[in-house]
Amino acid sequence: MRTMPAPSAPVGWRKSSYSNGQGAECIEVADGMPGAVPVRDSKNPTGPALTFRANDWAAFLTAVKSGDFAG
Repeated sequence: MRTMPAPSAPVGWRKSSYSNGQGAECIEVADGMPGAVPVRDSKNPTGPALTFRANDWAAFLTAVKSGDFAG
C-alpha cells in the first residue's frame, strides 16, 4: 500500500455500492489504472488516496464478502 496525492485530472472515481448516500463510511475507487486500485474517502475527495495492488484489493473484497471481518 502507498499513499498518493489526489489526482488533478478526473480519474473516474465511483462510490462504493455499500455507501448509504447519507455521508457515512463512504469510499470511492478509481478505474483505469492497470494493476492498481486507488481508494479514497468520498467525504474528502481532494485528500489523499491509498493505492493497492489489484490482486490485494480483490483478496480484501473476497474476505469482506465472505464475512471474514464480521464482529
